[in-house]
Amino acid sequence: MSESRREALAAAAPESATASSAVPGSNTTNIAGPGTGEKDEAFSKLKDKFMNQLDKIPLPSWAIVSIAFVAIILVLACCFCICKKWIFKKKNKKKGKDKGKNAINMKDVIDGGKPEALKDEEDAETGLTETEKEAEPKEDQKLGKLQYSLDYNFTENTLIVGIIQAAELPAMDMGGTSDPYVKVYLLPDKKKKFETKVHRKTLNPVFNEQFTFKVPYVELGGKTLVMTVYDFDRFSKHDAIGDIKVPMNKVDFSHITEEWRDLQSAEKEEQEKLGDICFSLRYVPTAGKLTVVVLEAKNLKKMDVGGLSDPYVKIHLMQNGKRLKKKKTTIKKNTLNPYYNESFSFEVPFEQIQKVQVVITVLDYDKIGKNDAIGKVFVGLNSSGTELRHWSDMLANPRRPIAQWHVLKPEEEVEAQLSVKK
Repeated sequence: MSESRREALAAAAPESATASSAVPGSNTTNIAGPGTGEKDEAFSKLKDKFMNQLDKIPLPSWAIVSIAFVAIILVLACCFCICKKWIFKKKNKKKGKDKGKNAINMKDVIDGGKPEALKDEEDAETGLTETEKEAEPKEDQKLGKLQYSLDYNFTENTLIVGIIQAAELPAMDMGGTSDPYVKVYLLPDKKKKFETKVHRKTLNPVFNEQFTFKVPYVELGGKTLVMTVYDFDRFSKHDAIGDIKVPMNKVDFSHITEEWRDLQSAEKEEQEKLGDICFSLRYVPTAGKLTVVVLEAKNLKKMDVGGLSDPYVKIHLMQNGKRLKKKKTTIKKNTLNPYYNESFSFEVPFEQIQKVQVVITVLDYDKIGKNDAIGKVFVGLNSSGTELRHWSDMLANPRRPIAQWHVLKPEEEVEAQLSVKK
């Protein structure tokens, strides 16, 4: 019995050893959770499956390694591109913020000024400081030059102004030329104004014209001679190219003065605006018939208390200071922009057409008092500037009506021109 007991104890010993190793309170470090064995088993199964599939591929091992290497390089290249794009995007955002600071303001562009950012860049390029920039002289715009002469006749108390020629005038017309003429007058009165003939399509006109002002020598020192060069335009306002101002107290009249002077930027002539009138001229040489059609007037001076006028137009045919014929339009009530379209004919033989003058006067009708002249203009003999051009165009185009706008001038100024004998 003792033997059988020993055998039973020997068989139970290994079982108890195995059980003691699994006791939770024992000092053994091999403690495995229930999921770990399952994970290991699944991974080993996947590995075995992959290796089995790999063995089935009909490729040598070196080829498989090469393919895997190329695949890794491609993955790395994709990662690099993504990183680069992200960094570039970030930089662009930063640049956009900087650009916003130095952006060109459209208001600056419209106003003609340069934005500060561009100014700073230009300064950096040229290397000029603010003080150097101020010191740098501003280049004047070249307006051309004018040659004139001055003389004084002490016997007749007359100032003789000669407009000789102009040179290097700027092109004012689209074709790269100008139609220059010169207006001459004395300040401060401006009572008497003269104009040279218009020279078509030239930048170097030769005038060779003289004008006489009756001024006592004692009064001459307080006056300033103004010579303004204009560009003639038939259908709009004539553009002032430039002028020359000569104070009479600085001129030595003991001899004839003749000199060239550079034209300066012309100031706007402050003259009372009397309005404009449009009329057409037509001459038929074979019939000796001159036709004047008064078309319309605009922007006439206000003559009545209510701020309007009652304008009508008077036409005089004159020769040698005598009025040969007189005609007039109807009166247009309460308007500063009357429309007439009224025609008047005069008999003028061909041999006399170069000796006559047509004087156009716009008047304001008044029931009680005298009819006041608003403004005046004349064409024909002794006329100049726009008026002479209109008359010349009429003679150059017989049987054709030539219409043109004219600026009305003060009555005394036109009367002074009419009294000049050439």
